[in-house]
Amino acid sequence: MKALAALLIVLAAPAPAELVSTETLREVADRFDGAQIAQDQATLEAMTAPDLVFVGSDGARQDRAGFIAGWMDPQIRFEPVTITDRYILPLGEDAGIVGGETVLRGTAGGRPFTSRIRFADTFRRIDGAWRAVHIQATRVPEAEGTR
Repeated sequence: MKALAALLIVLAAPAPAELVSTETLREVADRFDGAQIAQDQATLEAMTAPDLVFVGSDGARQDRAGFIAGWMDPQIRFEPVTITDRYILPLGEDAGIVGGETVLRGTAGGRPFTSRIRFADTFRRIDGAWRAVHIQATRVPEAEGTR
């Protein structure tokens, strides 16, 4: 009787959720990264959760408005980026983390800048739309002799 009860419990349990595909997460992350470099405010607003938590490369915690404002500065222009050491980690059917490393290059106030960043973007599907809910960026020091 106990075996039958255990079997019924197992059979009644919901099936495990499918994991979101790595391809879906890659497409979401590419669109999000492109919007940042293109300084596309409308796309950034659409792709970030209202309660976004952003931990910047300086360690400061910012909200959604602060994150978007940082990309919208008219004195800053970005060059296209290449992401290296990319990883994609599905966390269920509606969440995942995409991270990697990139070198941001561009100009700020007419002066060139370069910044090597390691990042992790956590995305969640909310009401059918993929949104960033948490972003962590860490500045990676340049190796000696490469500055």
